[in-house]
Amino acid sequence: MSQLTIDRMIRDRARITPQRVAIVERDRRWTYAELDARSDELAFGLTHGARISTLTGNSGEHAALMFACAKAGAILHPISWRLAPAEVAYQLDDAEPDVFLVVDEHRKLGEAALELAHVRPARELGRRGSPATPGADDPLFLIYTSGTTGKPKGAVLTHANCFWTSLSFDLATGIWQDDVILQVLPQFHCGGWNVQSILGWWKGATVVIEPGFDAAYVLDLIERERVTTMMGVPANYLFMSHEPRFASVDLSTLRLAVVGGAPMPEALLEVWADRGVAIVQGYGLTEAAPNVLCLAPEDATRKAGYAGKPYPYVTCDLSDESELLVRGPNVFPGYWRNEEATANAFRDGWLLTGDVAERDDEGNYRIRGRLKDMVVSGGENIYPAEVEAVLHEHPAVADAAVVGVPDERWGEVCVAFVVLDTPVPAEELRRHCVDRLARFKVPKSFHVVDELPRNSMGKIRKSQLHRSSAGKPALPLAGSVEPTPEATA
Repeated sequence: MSQLTIDRMIRDRARITPQRVAIVERDRRWTYAELDARSDELAFGLTHGARISTLTGNSGEHAALMFACAKAGAILHPISWRLAPAEVAYQLDDAEPDVFLVVDEHRKLGEAALELAHVRPARELGRRGSPATPGADDPLFLIYTSGTTGKPKGAVLTHANCFWTSLSFDLATGIWQDDVILQVLPQFHCGGWNVQSILGWWKGATVVIEPGFDAAYVLDLIERERVTTMMGVPANYLFMSHEPRFASVDLSTLRLAVVGGAPMPEALLEVWADRGVAIVQGYGLTEAAPNVLCLAPEDATRKAGYAGKPYPYVTCDLSDESELLVRGPNVFPGYWRNEEATANAFRDGWLLTGDVAERDDEGNYRIRGRLKDMVVSGGENIYPAEVEAVLHEHPAVADAAVVGVPDERWGEVCVAFVVLDTPVPAEELRRHCVDRLARFKVPKSFHVVDELPRNSMGKIRKSQLHRSSAGKPALPLAGSVEPTPEATA
């Protein structure tokens, strides 16, 4: 048995603290002994290298299946239940699973996907005898990238990837054995496993698993279960801050709240800081399992807006194009059966993140935006994240996204999509941006929408905004709204 395999974590913990609570669900509490025993039962239905596709919400049973895969050397392929049947079918055909497990809640989606798919996986686990012993370099997860551009690709994450990313997270921010971890990130993303949860089970902490995200219920849960740490995307914290109970709910036990998935607007950081909770910024991507950058808790306020420094055992650098580059034992070996995509993901041994960043004199990185999202207007580079952060500072703006659109005069200009809490004149939004941004960065038009389209991880689907920009009713602006580059010489 390898020392770096994830099965070792649950076996050791069940031996040392068998009666400690490992998982809290709405209708059940699992001890470590129960979690270990259930994963043993499931492991006997698996074979080494088998792919197990799942369509389920977050659950203790799913966690037990993950540990079963770890024990058997099988590969867990969790599929987003937010996808359309054709998207699920694409993943099934690409992964070619041996088994496809679907909970009753998502049976209709699963059956529709199978009608479109060419593969015919089994519908239940078989009984095949004792599982094989896994190795550190064996795959544990097959997780498809969010697919904000093009077809999703299956990122293969090994036991060693998960081991090292958990260890580095512990060394950077720390999980304690008496922590109560709130898990709201979906288990069909690696963040639902490798940000706090697997580490929490390694350390003997309690993980509160929520099947989905409901802002009001999560606030109640933090208070009732005395949650000490959690991780979410900016949208999670935004929606919680909008709840009427946010101002009065007891958050005193919440010692560490981590955000990732997208830059956190500084205005939202201040909202949580006013409640006595410092949101710790982080940055990662599926291909790095996912942890890359973390801002030290003591720097959460002083360096607000930064993603921080590389985790222990992770090395970062910037390319000539300011693209963030990553190396480390957490970096994945490649994409599932896709040598071309794997080759394109690396340059001279560095993982290419596709994200534009800057680094300060202390070694802290700030994510400026995606390379493909960068807007070039009149020869000037504009990073939409910067404009979005300014829009978030306006008290009437609940959410905002900025994309670039073609322009005959400037090549490209920025267009803003905003969700408003209260009506506001368009001219006021324009003035708000003019006062805080160079004029070439000011959006040419503002589109008011009920909500921004997001993928399953809470990231905004900017490709959809690009497609819909011509058809959405834009707010009329007083005077000229074309951005005029200033001081370009």
